[in-house]
Amino acid sequence: MRRNLPRRWACLVLGGALLMPYMMVGVLLSGLVHGRPADVLLPLEVGVFVAMLPVVAVTGLFLPVRALELNAAQGLLGARVETPPRQAGRSWQERRRTAAWFTLHLGVGGVVSGCTLAIVPFTMFTLVLPFTGGTRMLGMDVGPGWPAVGWTLAGLALLAALVVLAAGAGELLARLAPVLLGPTPAERLAAAEERARTLAERNRLARELHDSVGHALSVVTLQAAAAGKVLDRDPGTARTALAAIEHSARAALEDLDHVLGVLRHEALGEGALDGEAGRRGPQATLADLGALVDASGAEVRQDVGDLSGVPAMVSREAYRILQEALTNAIRHGHGPVRLTAAVEDGELCLEVANDGRRAGTSLTGGRGVAGMRERVRLLRGDLQAGPTEGGWQVTARLPLRSSA
Repeated sequence: MRRNLPRRWACLVLGGALLMPYMMVGVLLSGLVHGRPADVLLPLEVGVFVAMLPVVAVTGLFLPVRALELNAAQGLLGARVETPPRQAGRSWQERRRTAAWFTLHLGVGGVVSGCTLAIVPFTMFTLVLPFTGGTRMLGMDVGPGWPAVGWTLAGLALLAALVVLAAGAGELLARLAPVLLGPTPAERLAAAEERARTLAERNRLARELHDSVGHALSVVTLQAAAAGKVLDRDPGTARTALAAIEHSARAALEDLDHVLGVLRHEALGEGALDGEAGRRGPQATLADLGALVDASGAEVRQDVGDLSGVPAMVSREAYRILQEALTNAIRHGHGPVRLTAAVEDGELCLEVANDGRRAGTSLTGGRGVAGMRERVRLLRGDLQAGPTEGGWQVTARLPLRSSA
């Protein structure tokens, strides 16, 4: 407390300074009402002080004083006040709490500032009384020497009481600052929802990056192996494989650049991830399924029905599911891949499977299967994925309309 006392005292004096314009207006109005001259240089009338506190409270409801008071509480009082999140508008709950703090700060600060202005000069005056004397105090003549020592002791006692008053007032404000200036329950809820949205968007970006880059690496590995085997005897096929490698790598780099751009946008404080920045760049849908299959380089037997009625969000998630399923089929199996996509009974039915199992590969599907399950769960669908007796199979059913 001793370390913080000077700064807390300064905060109280700041409150008294902010109260002065209200007091001056109150003294002027009091003089007009009672028909007597107003002393605006020393407005110490208790009635005016009490009458101005409701006015202070009303102005605290509408004036943007929260940021100023928050900085004063953190910097001068040393209070640990959590900085409220930025919001477009002010709620009445926040206005009432800010007005209560503003009134308390100015009221307590005005009392401490008034006592400081009165007691400190009085104490300095009484310290020199034993040497000067020759004055009147409370109607009594005070001479130099021992008769004035009592007044000196009284001045020091008042100064000590002032220090105790300032310390107690500063401690009171420091304890109440987190309650009145901190985030309201509504602001805490909004901040939690914003963090949840940001986390969900980051998870979405991570899933898309995993699906895109994982698929590209699988295609690159497969096509590079194929190109190496036929490079000497079939240069045309090798060139086709190299072109597929180039296309897959370029697409993965574009997705990576998009994700890094979104994260950089957030790091610079230019907006939330779920804003316009998070939607930048083209989003692949089932309309791009043909290009996905062509770039995979695998032998894919497609059975694709009419998908024009699939909603955009379902189409985007279904594309990523098929991309990851195709990646797993290429990675864990061999031979032709069967890909089926059709709408049946209000659901989008997806299936990717092959009959051959590639030796020496993991059959868990890694994080890709977990990502597919998360996408399907968000759409309230059903997913079956994993090894079969002869190879690898992924089956998903996605409702086209939410049942909520």
